[in-house]
This record gives sequence, structure tokens and C-alpha cells, in this order.
Amino acid sequence: MTRARKWLVGLGVVALILCALWVAVLRLVPPDDELAQRASAELEAQLGVKVRVGALHWRLFPSPALVIEDVSTHQPQPIQITKLTAYPDIFALWQRRIKIDRADLEGAVVPQLSLRGLGKDREKEETAGDELPLARFVFRDLTWISRRGIPVVYEGEVDFDPAWRPRKAELRRPGVSPAASLVLTRQGPEDRWATRIQVGGGTAHGEVRLEFRAKGRMHLEGKLQPRGIEVESALGAFNRRSVVAGRFSGETTLSANGDTVAELAQSLHTKTPFTVGKSTLLRFDLDKAVRTAGKEHAGQTPLDAITGQLDTQNTPEGMVVTYTDLKATSGALTATGQIQVAKRQIEGEFAVDLVDGIVGVPLTVSGPLDNVKFSVPGGAIAGAVVGTAVLPGVGTAIGARIGATLGKIFSPGPAQPASAARPPAKSQSPAKAR
Repeated sequence: MTRARKWLVGLGVVALILCALWVAVLRLVPPDDELAQRASAELEAQLGVKVRVGALHWRLFPSPALVIEDVSTHQPQPIQITKLTAYPDIFALWQRRIKIDRADLEGAVVPQLSLRGLGKDREKEETAGDELPLARFVFRDLTWISRRGIPVVYEGEVDFDPAWRPRKAELRRPGVSPAASLVLTRQGPEDRWATRIQVGGGTAHGEVRLEFRAKGRMHLEGKLQPRGIEVESALGAFNRRSVVAGRFSGETTLSANGDTVAELAQSLHTKTPFTVGKSTLLRFDLDKAVRTAGKEHAGQTPLDAITGQLDTQNTPEGMVVTYTDLKATSGALTATGQIQVAKRQIEGEFAVDLVDGIVGVPLTVSGPLDNVKFSVPGGAIAGAVVGTAVLPGVGTAIGARIGATLGKIFSPGPAQPASAARPPAKSQSPAKAR
């Protein structure tokens, strides 16, 4: 037999084997319509809501794969999947076991509010420690919609160890400059991951650990080191607006507790003492706000430095952000105070020191984030009144002296005597100001 004929015979045998496999698959696999109906029913049973599956079919070439398309949940804000391709382990299939070597997600929309309550009756089910139902998950064009309706597109991949432990995971914001990404790398067999974060032209590297405590309750803790992160750029990478432009550095500790991954995410708490060097308070002129008793504040405020502590607390109703021990300096002006942001509402109180460490002009911040209100009691600007309020019992002479200093700072013309600086009768007195 010639060499060419041997090749032809070999190819013929391969073709016969492929044909036999094709016939076997056609006999074993139901029609596409039936597959889609089965998938809809199974997803509804798993998630607890109706699910529509547009199409589901097997693809044998270039490699066997199950393709599911046009999936959506029946919810006010539906979860949508454009296309999901699963590459099964063929040997596991012959043994009637479900094991996926790789799953590729191409296009999805996931509203955060629509995840609440999904699969709540099954979320505590555990996977056997030696099972690896999915080895690798790759996703592209995944749009996450926050509870406040802000869309953010992600891409990335996750390689799993048994029991759903990520061996390596990467999350990226495509098209964002400077780059915004998160990389987790498991440290050996332990539930400990090295964390590398790039955002806003800076980094926040560190480590996180997962512990299992009594009755299977999970505890997550970790430390990160934010370094040189440009705040405006970092928030802009996730379609948020910043009130400050400047580089942020600090030390972050994080912790969370829960019986499920969802509970861990909802309880996550972070604490970060931080510093920001030369910076700018965007869209807010602090000098103008104090000088006009909060009536005008459009503009910017250059700052020499900002220090304080940032705490974030995830809850089932959203994140609560608290700034405490805030101190911002700009030349001879210093502002100290605290702010809390929850459910897109802001509440804050500041004392603006115009003569370092002596005069505290109260400034309050409140209202929805898209319509923040600022107020400064009118009486606080009258020099003698402020002097009396800050140094009660010392005497009108010192109060008048402080009032003269305030007049020089706030008045475009020459300073007025303390007696002429008293505000109109219907202005609030410092005692009544909040």
C-alpha cells in the first residue's frame, strides 16, 4: 500500500468516527426548541423568577459547545444575556456529569437591584470540595447597573479551583485611561489572595483573606495601600463625579461577615485614614460660600492639603460613606468637619477658621447630591458677633478686633468698624445657628 493510500484510508477512518459521533450526539441531544424550554424551566427553578431563553443549541465545530442566546429575566429591570457559550468536558458528559472547561459570556446587562432575592432558597447549597464544575469563565461587554442607575462596563476572566475558589481573577474597565483593573492571585492552597489594583494613575496593592468560622459563617478581611491615586480620574473611571481633584494616599483595612457571598458583599466595611496633597475643591468656592452666607458658592477652591478618615459601609440599601476628622487647608484658611453620604443624601458640618485656630465660622452642607444646599449663619460674618460667640466673656474689645480682621478678609473695600458690621435684625444669631 502506498503512503498516499495509507493517508486516505486514515482520513476515511477519522471521517467515519466523526460521523458516528455526530449520529450519537443527534440521538442523545434533544431538538433546540426542547433544549430552550428545558433551560427556561431549570433557570426559573434555580432563580425563582420566570426566564425567557431565546435560543439554545449544540455546536460541534470547531469544538463541541453549548450556545445559549437572548436570555432575560421577567423583572422590572431584567437581567439580560446576549450570548453564553459553554465548552463542556466531553468525558464527563459521557459519564452524565456536568463539568464545564470554559464558559464565554459575550454581552450582558446586570442591574444590581434585580439580583436581590434571586435563588435565595438555594444560595446556601454547598459544592463538594473536590468538584470543579467550571474551570474558566471569560466575560466581555458586561454592563453593571448600580442601584442608582449608573451603568459601568467590565471585562475579565476567572480561573477556578475546586469549591469555587478563584485561583486567578482579573477585572478591567475597557477603554479607560489611565488603566483601571483588579487582579487577584491565590497564594497556594490557602484562602488568601494577593490583590493588585490600578486606578487613577496610582495603585492600591495588598492582600485579602477568607476564614470559615462556627456554623460555616465566613469572615473576610484584608489590607490595601492606596498610593498616588488621582481622585477625579479614579471616580471618572466608574462614571462618578468627584468633588476633589488631587492625589490620594492612605492605608485601608476591610472586613465583612456573612453566610453567603452575597451577604459578604452587603456587609463589606472599609476604613482609610488618608492624605491628599496639593488639590482643588471642584465646583465650590469656600471663600465665596462663607462670605455670602452660603447663597453663592460656584467656583473652585485651591487647597494645600486634605487629611481625614474615609469609612464605607455596604448595606442592603446601598453604601454609606462617612468622612470624619476632615481638615482642609488653603493659605490662612482652614476647614474642619465631617460628612456622611447615604442614599444620595449628604449631611455635613464644618468650622471654617479664618484666623488660624481662633475663629470658627459654621458651614452646613445638606440635601440630595444633585441639589446640595450650603448655609452659613449671617450673624457669624459680623465681626463683633463672631468674636463674642467664639470668646464669650473675654470682652467686646477682642470681639471687635476679630471683627476687624474678618472685615479685611471678606470685604472688597476698607474694613468697617465692628459696630457697623452687625447684620440686619432678621438675620440669625450665632446661638440659633445650627
